[in-house]
Amino acid sequence: MAYTSLELAKVAAYAADAKKAFDIELLDLTSVSDVCDYFLILSASNSRQADMLVDEIEEKVFKNCSVKPISIEGRAGLTWVLMDYGSVVVHVFLPETRDFYRLERLWGEAPRIELSFETEAAEA
Repeated sequence: MAYTSLELAKVAAYAADAKKAFDIELLDLTSVSDVCDYFLILSASNSRQADMLVDEIEEKVFKNCSVKPISIEGRAGLTWVLMDYGSVVVHVFLPETRDFYRLERLWGEAPRIELSFETEAAEA
């Protein structure tokens, strides 16, 4: 089954939410960047949770979209892990690192995609 970049990004977002990620933001970069279509930015409370989130996102995206990441960077340090799916890039941050790099500000002109986790959880 074919999937869109937005569908892949949402699968990743819901997987992260299910494992208690917080401050989850989905940025639509289609009109502001040639690098990718979407940035999914989320925070983990600690490095153990960051590691678990990366595993969960990888598993759920593969299960639902049959796609593995092109690469996963930063897994050794676990303060900022980047999962590259080509058209979607997932950023898993610890709060201090996220505050330092402020990707949401850097891509401030990018529209935000509204995510409603309660609705999706009820439908699942």
